[in-house]
Amino acid sequence: MTKIAIVTDAWHPQTNGVVTTLARTGECLRQLGHDLLFVTPEKFKTIPMPTYPSIRLALFPGRGVAAQLSAFKPDAVHIATEGPLGLAARRYCLRKKLRFTTAYHTRFPEYLHLRAPIPLTWSYRLFRWFHARAERVMVPTESQRQVLLRWGFRNVVVWTRGVDTKLFYPRDKGFLSDSRPISLFAGRVAIEKNIEAFLQLTTPGTKYVVGDGPDLVKLKKKYPQVSFVGFKYGDELASFLAAADVFVFPSRTDTFGLVMLEAMACGVPIAAFPVTGPLDVVRQGETGVLDENLHAAVMRAVRLDGRHARRYAEQHSWLAATKQFAGHLAMNEREELLLLAGQQSG
Repeated sequence: MTKIAIVTDAWHPQTNGVVTTLARTGECLRQLGHDLLFVTPEKFKTIPMPTYPSIRLALFPGRGVAAQLSAFKPDAVHIATEGPLGLAARRYCLRKKLRFTTAYHTRFPEYLHLRAPIPLTWSYRLFRWFHARAERVMVPTESQRQVLLRWGFRNVVVWTRGVDTKLFYPRDKGFLSDSRPISLFAGRVAIEKNIEAFLQLTTPGTKYVVGDGPDLVKLKKKYPQVSFVGFKYGDELASFLAAADVFVFPSRTDTFGLVMLEAMACGVPIAAFPVTGPLDVVRQGETGVLDENLHAAVMRAVRLDGRHARRYAEQHSWLAATKQFAGHLAMNEREELLLLAGQQSG
């Protein structure tokens, strides 16, 4: 049994792709027979993150992180986020001379640049420093790997994502009775999602926004013709996704866009910009349409056969993604051999 510690500042009750990815990866790691410790904000005093009060940041977590890791004695440490917990775990590993891996889930330099006049070079220098001592830096797509390589990162590897096709599957379109076609966005309602590129479209039919975030109140007032329904979870979320005719993903800053896989699993084609994330997830003209003209992408995507999107999603299991993750972990030679044996038997 391999003991794996995953340190993350992003955790429940947050609802986002990072939390979903880590939670599903944890389930699959345990299914493969590994012993797992999640170091999360749950056991720490926290404060709300500026501009994102729903995200809680741990206060002075150094001793607490060190205590949890020391008691667990992990064979592998994975640092999932660059926040207070991630920094504390990084310090611990360096002090104890432990090998560790990191993940680059979020394009924070671009996010910061959207909210404040901070040069990308400054932010990337900071994030490059954070990840520089990792044995491997895991990213979800090849195009994101190339972005980090251009910014001077090293040891960058791809750790892909999966989708629960038993939860997300084609359902009755009658769940939503509005005029069609129904164009739907699901995710955080915030500036970095470039959501107004979707809201401003003059496409026929009805627009839906599933999600919440710091810009929700402002955008509901600005776009009264759009149906904002808040966060949805589990079966209800899947019902909303499956009832749409096209899923619109306007973000230009996501590293992957897990919700695109969930929509495709529901048999719904994607309309998006041809940027990192969609470029790796969408098969042009088959499971969706990528175009710098988002209006044109929507109008073409809505005519696609959703069965192709469903078949594509069925090829992406969380178990396969987790085996890829486990193969990238930094461990001693004995544990690497045990892990390889476990993967082959799993």
